[in-house]
Amino acid sequence: MNTRHRLHARKRYLSLGLGELTSAAVFAVVAVVGITPRLASSTTAVLALWCALVPLLLVLVQAGAYWLLARGWVGVGPMPSQLARLYRLFLVVDPLLLLVGLVGVLVWWPDELLAALLVMGVWLFGVIEYLNYFVVRLSYPASEWFARVRERRRPRLMKDVGLAGRSTERRAVARR
Repeated sequence: MNTRHRLHARKRYLSLGLGELTSAAVFAVVAVVGITPRLASSTTAVLALWCALVPLLLVLVQAGAYWLLARGWVGVGPMPSQLARLYRLFLVVDPLLLLVGLVGVLVWWPDELLAALLVMGVWLFGVIEYLNYFVVRLSYPASEWFARVRERRRPRLMKDVGLAGRSTERRAVARR
């Protein structure tokens, strides 16, 4: 990979990583400052909101960290094997967190329709973000979305995790 391409990729990954971390921070601040006080009269609605929000925040932080850490191995080699193991763990743990979040949402279901829609929207966004990073790529430019999403591409994160596993196996075979 030439230097110009590497610099362009690093700039893009920096933008993606900071964007995901900023999204997580904005969601958290809006929930704390803007939404929670408005729902304060309904403890169940506040609990439901946070049950939906916590898994989303975790996925966004994981995604932001991935893109920022990706800058370190662009053009240098595969994802470090320890990091790949961590993301393999997230692949399993995140759906469990989303399920626990859904149970919390259902247990503390808000009485008000608007609050219920907000809570479900937040939880569904967490599911979509998880799917986008760990199952199938869902983010494309709006003009290309319908055509590209049908391709069912593997997310970049999972490609990197897979490559890290293969390079670890190659190193082990080479040592024998």
